Amino acid sequence: MAEPEGTYPTALGASDLRTITLLGHDLARDVMGEVGFGELAFWLATQRRPSRGQVRVFEAVLAALADHGFTPTAIVTRLTYLSAPDSVQGALAAGLLGGGSRFLGVTEDTGRFLHEVLEGLDQRPGDEAGWDAVALEVVRRQRAAGRFVPGLGHHVHKEGDPRTPRLMAIAAEEGARGPHLELFAAVGRVHPQVLGRTLPLNGAGVCGAALADLGLPLELLRGFALLARTAGLIGQLAEELRHPVAQRVFLSVDSATRPVEPDPYAAPAPGAG
Repeated sequence: MAEPEGTYPTALGASDLRTITLLGHDLARDVMGEVGFGELAFWLATQRRPSRGQVRVFEAVLAALADHGFTPTAIVTRLTYLSAPDSVQGALAAGLLGGGSRFLGVTEDTGRFLHEVLEGLDQRPGDEAGWDAVALEVVRRQRAAGRFVPGLGHHVHKEGDPRTPRLMAIAAEEGARGPHLELFAAVGRVHPQVLGRTLPLNGAGVCGAALADLGLPLELLRGFALLARTAGLIGQLAEELRHPVAQRVFLSVDSATRPVEPDPYAAPAPGAG
């Protein structure tokens, strides 16, 4: 049925003089104090209320991605707050804008990559050997094309990312270990045959696989990583207030600058490259 002209339909938040509704429920009576934030975030994104098991897996993902130390996103948040202490939103935004292909964006990249592979299968494997065969072909194809496998490798956890087996176990316990996680696990088992070395399945990647198995929109997987990291960045700012380090970071770089001769940029010749 066509919507009346001049109206804007939404199943999300709406209000009138006396009430506020959210997802078809009275916000004050049915949601506040009754629905946890993780459950609500899932519900808002899918417009279907998750099961308790789905909430547990989803919140485990949020916990896994909340903070990972002095990453570039954390450092830039602290430095921005140092520069503009009147703008908490600017400091948080600075950190979130750094969520890309090396940090946080891997969650979405991995989920999309695994989903594309699954979409190309005529039939999904029924056992570990079948998943290994699919993964082996995928890794070989990526290697032949000179492309990385998203979610494979970590700059710190070179002997294994502790988040990965834990999230795999939680998903299995809740009956939420689906094809994306199965394929991701198979990549972890077979890639040494192609690459000649063993790399860890990283936490950002396993989070992407888990979110995809929960049926969350692939286009929003990075958004969930940013949702998690927002909490971590607030923690970074809270610690900066108590134990500031941004000034030292700034001064350590500033005091180490060294004047050099200009290095002019040379544009490539027409037709080159």
